Amino acid sequence: MSVTAICATNAHGVDTYNADKQFDYIPKVHGTIRTRYEMVTEDIMSRFQVRTARVALSGNAAPFIDYYMQTDFDDRGEYKFLDAWGRVAISDGIKVSLGQMRIPFSVDATRAPHQYYFANRSTVSKLVGQQRGVGGKIAVAIPGTGLTAEAGVFNTHSITKQKTWERTMDASCKARYTLGNMFVEGGFESVVPDSVRINQIDAALHWGAGRWMIEGEYLYKHYTRDRFKPTHAWNVMADYSMPIRTNTFNYVSFQARYDGVTDNSQGTRNADGFLYITQPRHQRATIGTTFSYVHPKLRADLRIDYENYFYPSETIVDTDDKSKIVVELVIRF
Repeated sequence: MSVTAICATNAHGVDTYNADKQFDYIPKVHGTIRTRYEMVTEDIMSRFQVRTARVALSGNAAPFIDYYMQTDFDDRGEYKFLDAWGRVAISDGIKVSLGQMRIPFSVDATRAPHQYYFANRSTVSKLVGQQRGVGGKIAVAIPGTGLTAEAGVFNTHSITKQKTWERTMDASCKARYTLGNMFVEGGFESVVPDSVRINQIDAALHWGAGRWMIEGEYLYKHYTRDRFKPTHAWNVMADYSMPIRTNTFNYVSFQARYDGVTDNSQGTRNADGFLYITQPRHQRATIGTTFSYVHPKLRADLRIDYENYFYPSETIVDTDDKSKIVVELVIRF
């Protein structure tokens, strides 16, 4: 009720949200198609995949209210409804969102597929088990300071179980300080995937200038009641891009990444009530090249990556997590 009253006051009394001014109410449609070919170099096995087929619809219901919906029609053969939220701008620097959305935590985990630097996500991004939730979020930006912050509360159950009543909630927050060509970001997330609460702390440093981008991120994961030893994950990557002149592409970029993780659990318990290891400790080195066609209304990336995994001896590894070559085409419109 308070938010409604504030918004009503803003709509009639604040110039920024003057209902009489011209405003664009036409919905906007965007989409991302991401297809790939992968070959595991150790076993000489390969496959084709449609990794992403997303369509998003966004628009404004009022000068101070906007909305967003997004669906993935083909994620490796599965249909997924991803986002459905509405947002109210209380002022220029304060916005409140309600609905199904990405949880505010981590830098790499909150990137959309068309913003990836590599075909596969970093270990830090994969560890954020509940990247989307149903709940509410507030975002604050302090003008002239370079400081922004987000905080939210969400259901502990998955986005497909919204009828369940909750005694506890998931929560997350992050803050970013931007200065010139760099930003520093820190975040905290507390989730209950099963019956054990997991608390995560994240810190990242990003620098980009001219043709260069360098970024480092670290995640610390703590399991309450000593059900699993803490997990550490990291991601360090660099990107160098330059314009080129060909009949197809107008940019080429080169990427390098070093990431890794100690023994990790997503919160799944065994018969004794302790947590499974869902990702054994490992390190990975990735190199890649991306050819891009950049246009004001669309973008296409042809990406070629090689990922080399390093595991302790005698570790049983799933085929998905072995060294591989990935050739990927990403189209954003």
